[in-house]
Amino acid sequence: MGAPLLPLIQVAAIKAMGQPWISPSGQVDIWNGQTYGPENSQHFTDWYTLDHVLHGFIFYHLTGLLPWEDVHPRFFLALAVESIWEILENSPYIIRKYRTTALAQGYSGDSVINSVSDTAAMAVGFWIAHFLPTHATVALAVAEELLLAYNIRDNLLINIFTLLFPDNKVISAWQSELIIKP
Repeated sequence: MGAPLLPLIQVAAIKAMGQPWISPSGQVDIWNGQTYGPENSQHFTDWYTLDHVLHGFIFYHLTGLLPWEDVHPRFFLALAVESIWEILENSPYIIRKYRTTALAQGYSGDSVINSVSDTAAMAVGFWIAHFLPTHATVALAVAEELLLAYNIRDNLLINIFTLLFPDNKVISAWQSELIIKP
C-alpha cells in the first residue's frame, strides 16, 4: 500500500463516522482562529495545525531510532501513525474526552478537509525536521508550544495532559478565562 492510500483511508473512515466534508456553515477558510465553538477544526488550518507540525517533528526523530537508513519508510510510518491518530481523534470516544475541557465545549470533531490538512501539516513538520538540525526543531517546538499556550491556552502538552487527566480544575479555569461569553 502506497503513502497516497493512507489519507484516502483516513477520509473514508472519518466520513463513515459522520464528519462533514467542510464546516457546517458552508464556509471554507484557509485560516480560522476560533479555538472553541462550531467553527473549531472545520477549516483548512487553525491554531491546532501547529500541533500537527509538531507531530511531524516528533515522528521524524522517533523514527530515527529505527534501523532504517532510508527516510522514506520512516515518512510512510509517520504518515500511517498520523492518519490513524486522525481517525481516533474523530471517534466519538475521543471527541467526548475533548469535550471535558473548557475550550472544547461543543467540539464535534474535525471536518474532513481539516483532518486531511492536519495530516499534511504533520508531513510538513516531518520534512522540516529532516532538513533542519535537531536543535533547530527543538527550538521551533518550544517556541510553538509557548506561542499556543499564550494565544489559545492550549498546546500539544496541555492537550495530552487533559486527555489523560480531564478533570483538572486549574487548567479548565485558566482556559475558561479565554472564552468570551456573549
